[in-house]
Amino acid sequence: EVFAGQRVVAVSAGQYHSFAITADGSVWGWGDGDNGKLGHGDSERQLLPKKVEALADQRGVAVSAGAAHSLAITADGALWSWGGGVYGKLGHGDWQRQLLPKKVQAFAGQRVVAVSAGGHHSLALTADGAAWSWGGAGWGKLGHGDEQRQLLPKEVEALASQHVIAVSAGDFHSFALTADGS
Repeated sequence: EVFAGQRVVAVSAGQYHSFAITADGSVWGWGDGDNGKLGHGDSERQLLPKKVEALADQRGVAVSAGAAHSLAITADGALWSWGGGVYGKLGHGDWQRQLLPKKVQAFAGQRVVAVSAGGHHSLALTADGAAWSWGGAGWGKLGHGDEQRQLLPKEVEALASQHVIAVSAGDFHSFALTADGS
């Protein structure tokens, strides 16, 4: 068994791929590797969990698998993204796919504490309780009051007066939970 003798502390299931984080902070990906969404540097399918070596010198604390992309937070509060970049959902300011995890520079100097990968968009939560969204904006799922795609993370202004404690991205919608239970 791949995880024999190890403790798994976090998991995420995407459309066709999955991730786990073990107690030592290792990130493991398996399933469909299309667009490099497993973070192994290729598009190969993995039938068993395989360690994401590109994050080996980091300590993973959270991971989220979307449809064709993936997101992870490391212990230093950095956000990493990889996989398909259509609609800018990786947050690097372009549509480029990334075969290996790449740090999202828009969050430099901030601490990301939660993340969620949707179908064509991404959500993040920073330590100050701010919610951020980027990628495809159809159906208003980014929460910016329009359907304008965002190539870089943008704070959700409608939630600026709230302290957000959790976010979740679906295929065509998003959720945020605030500290007052709303």
